[in-house]
Amino acid sequence: MERINPPELARPSGFSHVVTAEGRFVFLAGQTALDVDNRIVGEDVVAQFERALGNLLTALRAAGGEPSDLCSLTVYIVDMDDYRAHAREIGRVWKRLVGTEYPAMAGIGVSRLWDVEALVEVQGFAVISR
Repeated sequence: MERINPPELARPSGFSHVVTAEGRFVFLAGQTALDVDNRIVGEDVVAQFERALGNLLTALRAAGGEPSDLCSLTVYIVDMDDYRAHAREIGRVWKRLVGTEYPAMAGIGVSRLWDVEALVEVQGFAVISR
């Protein structure tokens, strides 16, 4: 896997501009902060992001992958101002669960998610090359 950040583009913070990889593609369904009983857990966006990302990583590991295999991630956000206000805390969650490398990412503001209590959803794909 190669992460490419051309000097002609703004320096990325919390994402990579380009990721290239060869191997088996793993498409990961959108994950929210659902627990095994189908309930949204976590009172704030940081707690929900941690659970949603954890759920996505659980699915990735079930397919034989690991966090470093993530190539692309989209974060759907109900309250963009709240998400940005907690960006440092969310970044610490990312580093604890994934590490210091970032896939190509997008953050998209939405009016709501499937479960009305959900504040954030993550969806992505990975490439497993081993």
